[in-house]
Amino acid sequence: MTAIRLARAYTQKDSIIKMAGCYHGHSDSLLVAAGSGAAEHSVPSSAGVPTGIAGLTVVIPYNDIEAAKKAFQIHKDKIAAVLVEPIAANMGVVPPVDGYLKGLRDLCDIEKAVLIFDEVISGFRVARGGAQQLYGVKADVTCLGKIIGGGMPLAAFGGRADIMDMLAPAGPVYQAGTLSGNPIATAAAIATLNILAKGDCYKKLEAKSAMFAEGLKEAAKEANVSVTINRVGSLLSCFFTGRPVHNFDDVKTTNIERFKKFFSEMLSRGVYIAPSAYEAMFVSLAHSQKDIKKTLKASMAGFKSIGK
Repeated sequence: MTAIRLARAYTQKDSIIKMAGCYHGHSDSLLVAAGSGAAEHSVPSSAGVPTGIAGLTVVIPYNDIEAAKKAFQIHKDKIAAVLVEPIAANMGVVPPVDGYLKGLRDLCDIEKAVLIFDEVISGFRVARGGAQQLYGVKADVTCLGKIIGGGMPLAAFGGRADIMDMLAPAGPVYQAGTLSGNPIATAAAIATLNILAKGDCYKKLEAKSAMFAEGLKEAAKEANVSVTINRVGSLLSCFFTGRPVHNFDDVKTTNIERFKKFFSEMLSRGVYIAPSAYEAMFVSLAHSQKDIKKTLKASMAGFKSIGK
């Protein structure tokens, strides 16, 4: 919410672009759905959101740089910011295709718009420098949350100095929060980030996550169940489809009912995965190889059960 306010103040423009299937919180500007045409202004997806506010948000497909170019053409000189999860993880895990993030970076530079990366999920989870380190593309403003607090409620955003200087008291953009700088949460954050800076945390995460993803593929193959596993680092999703999954439309064509049955089968075997096909799976440093093997054993039985 504040990152968008900041971008609007900095650019003196009002509209923003977001991607279908990406979730960035429940502020009015972001509780929107795509309109009837490509790159058209969006419509509210929740009661209580004024159409006038929703109309300032343009919703386009994720991983479609041509749609982004078209949106900028249609809304010439009106786009303040492009807001995107660099690794989409709220429609399940959907990685960026080659060149997509660089394409958004170049577009924002040309059109003088602020590129905002929502790394609430990917930040510190796929690399110490997040998706920006992984893909070599830098955002103008970055939003962080979840993992940064080490389990405590905490969020943060930061960016280029000339943009951040727009914030009060240095600049005219207002921002406040009841829990801003909460000492317990920030202490947990510092402890977490210090742990992640030591040793081979990310190598361990990568090894465990690869083991889990490959095991899921093999278990599904043995049960003759078609799945597509999308994984970036410790983030992964198991989509029940035989086709690649690159955007929200692809996600919606997967077999959601089969996923629900798989969830129930896993739960009955003592493994609790997220109950929605739109949620990511997270492998953590706390997961042991024993945990992963137990999960894969349950998945083998689960796949065989739903494959009947």
